[in-house]
Amino acid sequence: MNEKKIPLTIGITGHLNPRMRDTLALRDAVKRELTKLRTRCPHTPMVMLCSLAQGADLLCAEAAEEVGVSLRAVLPMEQAVYEKDFEPKELARLRWQLERAQSVITIPAEAGEAEEKDRDALFRQAGLYITEHSHILLALWDGKTENQSDCGTAAMVDAALRGAWKPQRGMACRRAENLAVIHVLTPREGSADPDTGTVNVLGGWKELEEILKRTEEFNRLAETAPEGGESLLPETESADPVMKKQEAVMQAADSLSLLFARRYRRTMGILAVLGTAVALTFLLYDEANLTWMILLCGIALLAAMVTLNRAKRSDQHRRYIEYRMLAEALRVQLFLRYAGSRTETQRIMTWTEQQETPWILCAMCALNAGKAPEQIRDIRDCWVEKQRMYHEKAGQRTEGKSMRNDRLLHLAGICAVVLYFGGILFELLCGGLTPHPPLPVRNIETWRMVFKILLGTVSLGTLFLASYYGKMSLERKKADHRKMEALFRTVGAQMEQFGQTEELMELLAREELTENGNWSSYQRDNAPELNI
Repeated sequence: MNEKKIPLTIGITGHLNPRMRDTLALRDAVKRELTKLRTRCPHTPMVMLCSLAQGADLLCAEAAEEVGVSLRAVLPMEQAVYEKDFEPKELARLRWQLERAQSVITIPAEAGEAEEKDRDALFRQAGLYITEHSHILLALWDGKTENQSDCGTAAMVDAALRGAWKPQRGMACRRAENLAVIHVLTPREGSADPDTGTVNVLGGWKELEEILKRTEEFNRLAETAPEGGESLLPETESADPVMKKQEAVMQAADSLSLLFARRYRRTMGILAVLGTAVALTFLLYDEANLTWMILLCGIALLAAMVTLNRAKRSDQHRRYIEYRMLAEALRVQLFLRYAGSRTETQRIMTWTEQQETPWILCAMCALNAGKAPEQIRDIRDCWVEKQRMYHEKAGQRTEGKSMRNDRLLHLAGICAVVLYFGGILFELLCGGLTPHPPLPVRNIETWRMVFKILLGTVSLGTLFLASYYGKMSLERKKADHRKMEALFRTVGAQMEQFGQTEELMELLAREELTENGNWSSYQRDNAPELNI
């Protein structure tokens, strides 16, 4: 069941030489903080990202093991080289943690750089990877910033809080306030500082609490999502663990988005019917002097208010939008990874998406933590052509709905014009526009009332269409599908000519994420409301 859930990822940074006498106190402090997070998010699996260096890193990994938190090791170099830094006793601890780790990630050297890199640069690269892919950075740090190295604990805390580092190519431009630091005061060996294990929270904790709330909400609902689903990829069996995890979460997000979309559309239909009923019953009460209609009007109004209140309390509109955004981001990531691309979608999300849905940004960071893809596969059929066909068919369906809505509005307009001129003709022949009407009728006020009710009913029909179809943004969707269909057709032709290049894949990913963001922006304006 955890496969469908977004993990809460805790990154570790800390000193190599904390005081030996503080070991138990520090371990207890780390266990307390991990337990607090688990209590706060009971439906969310927790994962620790750690380089397993001597000192604070190994201490945190062992504390995580005691409280049942999973581990992913992030090594700055190949294991055989890394082990040379360890004494025999520490080496045994390292190897045990590597054995229990879910995965061991060795950070690759940047393209174009020499293989023999400065060791500090390697450790810094691993530290930045941990910082980028974590919800929270747990820092066992003495709090001092003077005379610190570029790869030390202080530098990683600074990177987490202020983004104070030069990003490598492809590194995320991540909002610093999305990342909080749990600072466990950790004096180094030889320090006379009296305080050990004091905990302070640094950075955007308020923002992080909202992110944790949204993540926990998704994971709780994901437990109810149906298992499995049709795979996007033709070679699922050969997919790596990261891809399998991403596809499981994507299927859960897609299922939940469809669920809340159905509820949202049902709510919009009910509100459109009830809003029209309120106006119609009041019209009959006013024009037909049907006193009892005011009771029906009140009942319809009360039912509409209850429906609207339930929709707002269930947050169905926001969940529909955000779970679709998460599913689309993961769908793009799956295709990129399947193709062997190392582009990660959180690194190319628009700034607006990061501002509006930071929990999705953090989810993508956490779900992309893992070994880089090793196999290159052709994605022209499963991604480019399938998406072109999807947008082509979806555009046709949307155009059909738009044309149906236009025809109904056109019919309502014709009926209104016919009734208007029918009313004028009636008044000329039977009413008060001439002193001696050629066709006088009895009960002329009754006929006038009928004309008013009919004309009002036509107007209420247009109100219903505006309340329901108007909330679907059909013209925007139709235009979006046309643009995306043209994009995939063009990229498909370019891939036939130039091959499956990294530039073309990143272009597709950016455009899909941008289209996803545009859709969410105008869809947010279509929140349920009562139009009368």
